[in-house]
Amino acid sequence: MKLLTYRLGGRQAVGALTGDGKTVLPLPYPDMNTLIETASLSDLRSAADAAERTGASVPLDAVELLAPIPRPRQDIICLGMNYRAHLEEAARYNADAFEKQKPVAVYFSKRVTEAVAPGGDIPRHAGLVERLDYESELAVILGKTARNVKAAEAGEYIFGYTIINDVSARDVQTGHKQWYFGKGLDGFTPMGPWIVTADEIPFPPALDIGSTVNGEVRQKSNTALFLTPIQEVLEELTSGMTLLPATIIATGTPAGSGMGFDPPKFLKTGDVVECTIQGIGSIRNTVR
Repeated sequence: MKLLTYRLGGRQAVGALTGDGKTVLPLPYPDMNTLIETASLSDLRSAADAAERTGASVPLDAVELLAPIPRPRQDIICLGMNYRAHLEEAARYNADAFEKQKPVAVYFSKRVTEAVAPGGDIPRHAGLVERLDYESELAVILGKTARNVKAAEAGEYIFGYTIINDVSARDVQTGHKQWYFGKGLDGFTPMGPWIVTADEIPFPPALDIGSTVNGEVRQKSNTALFLTPIQEVLEELTSGMTLLPATIIATGTPAGSGMGFDPPKFLKTGDVVECTIQGIGSIRNTVR
């Protein structure tokens, strides 16, 4: 299923997308966090069928599509430099800030007051940010409480997947020698266009992932190339950390971010960034 959050007539709601991608079936949950925490897949299918039978459907082009989880209850857990080629380009850009000393996963958190809609704007933050960058990423959303998860069982904990653009202020990020501020500014988390439930994507996911800026291909890779795969991430984190339902894990970006070019290709006002992942779709955001 494809599950989305939308606004219609000033009211925010959640729904399921029909198979033809043209219609939204409203679901009886107040928000996506609650849906993830309380509903089984069979519950969701029953609710979607009921909405279709009763004629409660709404054309997709009649609603305002929002980020599927507009207000995450906790910071997003992120993996840094989880593709070898991106690790190499980051180290070339600034070895002091990005070079990994050990072959282990790099974790950090991303503050998200409100996620940006899949067609929304990325704020320029002029006066604070000079080197604005993009990162197309597969986001994993957990469906139940996870503690002491074994790698072989990791797929059982995943509710679904979506796309995140991990927008980054490279000058703030490298200047502070930590990533929280430079990646957690308002408007730095475009997300969507919906959540694809885990039953739709074989685990572990091997999906084409990429991005374009103003139509120019910048990133092109596959999630099968993770240095630390999702199952290892869950096993490691939950060995000492409890992860709650609706936790979002951003799995890292491939090579081709703006800082990876010589000279770098940072974003400017008016640039349009499109992030695409096979089997999920695309988000398209404009820098303002």
